[in-house]
Amino acid sequence: MLDTRLGLFELTGQAVVITGAGGLLGQEHALAVGRSGGIPVLLELSPKLLSQVCERLHLESIPHLAIEVDLIEEEQIRRVSQQVHHEFGGVWGLINNLASNPPMGLHAKGFDRLESFPASQWDQDLRLGLTSAFLCSRYFGAIMAEHGGGSIINVASDLALLAPDHRIYIQEPLLGTQQPVKPVSYSVVKSGILGLTKYLSTYWSPVPIRCNALVPGSVMSNQNATLIENLKYRIPLARLAEPDEYHGAVVCLLSRASSYMTGANLVMDGGRSVW
Repeated sequence: MLDTRLGLFELTGQAVVITGAGGLLGQEHALAVGRSGGIPVLLELSPKLLSQVCERLHLESIPHLAIEVDLIEEEQIRRVSQQVHHEFGGVWGLINNLASNPPMGLHAKGFDRLESFPASQWDQDLRLGLTSAFLCSRYFGAIMAEHGGGSIINVASDLALLAPDHRIYIQEPLLGTQQPVKPVSYSVVKSGILGLTKYLSTYWSPVPIRCNALVPGSVMSNQNATLIENLKYRIPLARLAEPDEYHGAVVCLLSRASSYMTGANLVMDGGRSVW
């Protein structure tokens, strides 16, 4: 259980598992946990991305554990959960951050369109973004239950609340079915994450293990200028999020600051979903 002597936004000494830890937001989640005194446990398949996040944590002298693991393989998740349990004697937090964001437009070679979206890609995306969250919640949640408490954050998206506006992706001079669209699997996975959040919030509530969804909006990365402008037009704050703007939300949802909050969707999309 989280030490009640800790401050509202403290995670001192608490192990927090982060899936997809080498991704854009995964690295930021790790920094948020570490800067609040927690111990980030980094689960990532890519050695290159794992090295990047470890380097950032090393620069701030943040203790952490990095594990290379394929999170669509249940047996690997089971073994890693045992390793983490042995290493730390328990787990306080889990951030289900892993997701697939399939390519669009020219990079997708037409396969982003619903009519040609491969069933194999659909299966892969659901395993990465939804099945992995279910399995990690099963194994790490069981450890939390054994030790009397914890907090799970499922990272969703504003596209779990809104249908994709495919007009923002239009590219000239492409016509009709040549135009890029947001692939169907992304919205379905992120919507499923909200359902998983509700289920977990009641399943382990007697322990208590709390489970909430973080619902981010578009984050600045390597988008082209036209797409950025199209997005800004649809966001009341008229800009995309910076990658580090979710630090406070992550710490809040893991710490005593949100001790009476479970089954909720913490929406941080610059206001886009209010329109």
